[in-house]
Amino acid sequence: MKLLFDFLPLVFFFATYKIAGRLPDQGAAFATHWLGALVQGGIVGSTEAPALLATAVVLVATLVQVTWMKATGRKIDLMLWVGLALIVVFGGLTVWLHNQMFIMWKPSITYWLLGLAFWGSQAFFHKNLPRETLRNLDVELPDTVAQRLNFAYVAMFAVLGLMNLWVVYFMRDYWVVFHTFVLAGLMLLFGLGQGFYLNKHMSHPAANDEAAT
Repeated sequence: MKLLFDFLPLVFFFATYKIAGRLPDQGAAFATHWLGALVQGGIVGSTEAPALLATAVVLVATLVQVTWMKATGRKIDLMLWVGLALIVVFGGLTVWLHNQMFIMWKPSITYWLLGLAFWGSQAFFHKNLPRETLRNLDVELPDTVAQRLNFAYVAMFAVLGLMNLWVVYFMRDYWVVFHTFVLAGLMLLFGLGQGFYLNKHMSHPAANDEAAT
């Protein structure tokens, strides 16, 4: 259920982009009416409308998502905070400047900042983020496993960021599908692989204490 909730802004982005792309004149008129005051020049063209409308929708959806989580006392993880900040910045630039390249660069910047957070926390503060996260679930990782997992996160975020830019510049017509489904699918596969790997190495302090007594 949480995975579906996290995925909803991407679904809204994809649906809005596709609908506006299939109805270019109506999409341009709708975007000009609702976003005209926010865009440079006040008029949105038919080729620009899909990206601008999709960006506005995902921005609103993410803001609603974060507001609802705060109101219900749910924990908002680092990725969502970073994503929200970058959506506000890059989404705002996309709408104001009529340039979809800003929102297309946003996934790469997000992934690289997250990778930098994982690397920097370990390198400068001696804090292993995967270990700290699992400790909250009463799971302890051996040093070697924690280091490998941290490196895996850094490498994954670096590669995903590069893959996104490759699609942006060489397969732009497929970027929306890639952004919505392929990147999310690769993250899911990474999570499954992480689960299988950790299953062999995880230890539960509480269970170990009970066994010792």
